[in-house]
Amino acid sequence: MRSFEDELKRAEPVARFLCRSSLLGKSIILRGGENFVRTGPNIIVGNHCGFYKDVAAVYLSFPRPLFFTANQNIFRREDLNRMARTHLKGQLKSLSGLAHFLVSPFLSLLVTYVSSHIAKVGAIPVDLYNHGKHEAIRRSKEYLLAGRAIVALQGRGRVVPQDPNPYVRTFSRGTSVIAYEMYDGHGIDVPVTPVALFGTQLPLLIPGKIRVNVGPPMFISRHLAGGLDATAARFKDALESAVKALLMESIRAQGERS
Repeated sequence: MRSFEDELKRAEPVARFLCRSSLLGKSIILRGGENFVRTGPNIIVGNHCGFYKDVAAVYLSFPRPLFFTANQNIFRREDLNRMARTHLKGQLKSLSGLAHFLVSPFLSLLVTYVSSHIAKVGAIPVDLYNHGKHEAIRRSKEYLLAGRAIVALQGRGRVVPQDPNPYVRTFSRGTSVIAYEMYDGHGIDVPVTPVALFGTQLPLLIPGKIRVNVGPPMFISRHLAGGLDATAARFKDALESAVKALLMESIRAQGERS
C-alpha cells in the first residue's frame, strides 16, 4: 500500500498543472522563504479569503509535502461542485456569459480531480458545521508525530466586507489545541508557521500578484497560561495577530510598488 507521500509524488505533475491553471494571469511573490520549516513536524496557519486559490498559492510556495485540513464537503464531488459554482458565480458576476462558458470546463476538471484524489493524498477532513472536530485533531497529531507538515487555513475562503478585518477571519482554536496537546502530551514543541495571503481574492482570469508572506515559526511553549483553555486562547490570538501583521506588510509592499 502506497503512503500518502507516495500518492502526493504521483499526483504532483497534475496537481501543479491545476494549481498554476487556477492562478492563470496571477504571479506569486514570496516573502519570508527563510522561515520555511523544511523537515520535521510543522503546522502552517494562514488566512483564507481566496477559496482554491489560497490552496494553490500555498502548495506552489512551500518546499515540502503538505497535508491540508479541508472542509469535509470537498471530499464529495456533488458538494464540491456546488461550492465551486457558487464561488464562480460570485467571482464572475460582472463578466460576460462567455467567461462562464470558458471557465466551466476547467472547473469541472478541477472538481472531478480534487474530489477523487483528496483523500488519497492524505488531506484531513474537518466538520466545520457540526463541531465534530475531535477526529481531525486526532489525525493531525498523528501526522505531526510522523514528522509531517499540515496546513490549517483560517476562514471560509472568501472576503467578508462586514468584518473588522475582511481578509482575516477570527481564528478557531483548533490549531492551538493541537499544538498544546503535542507539547503537553508528547513533549514536542511544534513550530507553527504563520502565513498571510493577499491577492488570492482577485477573481479567476483577472491578472494580478499574489503575495505569500511567511513569518518566523511560533511556539506554544512561549504562550503557556496554566492549562489548555487559557493557553489555546492566548496562542490563537498570537497567531491571528501575526497573520494580520504579515498581511499589512504585504499590503504596504504592494502600495509601495504601485
